[in-house]
Amino acid sequence: MADIKVPVFSESVSEGTLLTWHKKPGDAIKRGEVLAEIETDKVVLEVTALQDGVLTSIAKNEGDTVLSEELLGTVGEAGSAPAPAAAQSADPASGAVVGQASAGGTATTPDTTDLGNEATRRDDLSPAVRKIVAESGLNPAQIPATGPRGNITKEDAVVAAQGGLTYQGPQSAAQPASMQASAPAAQAPAQAQPAVAVPGGPRPEQRVPMTRIRQRISERLKDVQNTAAILTTFNEVNMKPSMDLRKKYQDQFVAKHGTKLGFMSLFVRAATEALKAFPVVNASVEGKDIIYHGYYDIGIAVASDRGLVVPILRDTDQMSLAGIEKEIAGFAAKAKSGKLTMEDMSGGTFSITNGGTFGSMMSTPIINAPQSAILGMHNIIERPIAQNGQVVIAPMMYIALSYDHRIIDGKEAVQFLAMVKNLLEDPARMLLEL
Repeated sequence: MADIKVPVFSESVSEGTLLTWHKKPGDAIKRGEVLAEIETDKVVLEVTALQDGVLTSIAKNEGDTVLSEELLGTVGEAGSAPAPAAAQSADPASGAVVGQASAGGTATTPDTTDLGNEATRRDDLSPAVRKIVAESGLNPAQIPATGPRGNITKEDAVVAAQGGLTYQGPQSAAQPASMQASAPAAQAPAQAQPAVAVPGGPRPEQRVPMTRIRQRISERLKDVQNTAAILTTFNEVNMKPSMDLRKKYQDQFVAKHGTKLGFMSLFVRAATEALKAFPVVNASVEGKDIIYHGYYDIGIAVASDRGLVVPILRDTDQMSLAGIEKEIAGFAAKAKSGKLTMEDMSGGTFSITNGGTFGSMMSTPIINAPQSAILGMHNIIERPIAQNGQVVIAPMMYIALSYDHRIIDGKEAVQFLAMVKNLLEDPARMLLEL
């Protein structure tokens, strides 16, 4: 018999939430297989099996708060019987152990419970969800699922039991089409969307708890607004020279490095050169001191299903364009699959965010504390500009620098952004370090 424990959290993380069990008591497991997922205020951690065997018991249910190295369950050798179900389910309000064991060793509910006309696979639900479903007479197929891979979490079940929104089943003859939801729970998005009110009909609402990551994002952004004296300066860049460079060398670049040359690597390189020229933009405030960093660790804002994350490129002054592109692509893939680690997102002296990928024309990005500045990229739009006394059409991008006016003066911020502009409009200077 071996224990399954919560991974060791970093010093800045005190607790997490058990998101999902991928196995249930009695299931066979293999070494290295993902058994559960735990969400902290920074990342989602995977709990993997350390040996082959059978999951014999679980000590924590989905939605429970867990601490570093706390017991999650146990694994036994093949053929081991799972623990009685009384140890597998918890009261939705307090997490206290409740329930009775069935002959098969898994938590069950009375056969007389009416869960609707649709067939339901109870074994796919966590013990806590099964209990709420049984007590409330809910049909799991009609509960909006916000968990990973469309799983129903304990919070989803509690919301539904309290009268929250439910996805409707197949349309019956007595129901108008306008009252039918667009998809069953199995096809619901990761973040449940509120239904659209029908004129003259009910005005539905749904209360969905914030994830730990979303709570942390909210706290950090509000803290920096309350602490830093944030100001934003703008400029515009004629992207034609950078676009011509990409077009001319793209095929050769891909053939040699196995990755495409994108705009982000050019911006990272331009920002790094500008940080060298204006070191206070790369600095941070600690109490009444200014910390000047002698290295360049640039955070790249990446949108994920769980919110905005900012993985860090280390020592960008020593990275090639190809190295930058490969690392950014790796971060994007890890963010999409929820594989980013705490180490990936720790530290950073400056950040870049690209709202242009979503169509943004202009914005005032928020500083990622304890950093003192962030560069915002935006959409590239062809528009008329004056060039050499003539009006020409050029691909233009607005860029923005939000900075902490406590330590960065307007002169330095404007000059920093102007240098980024000049390097992108003459990329040969940047590559030749001129």
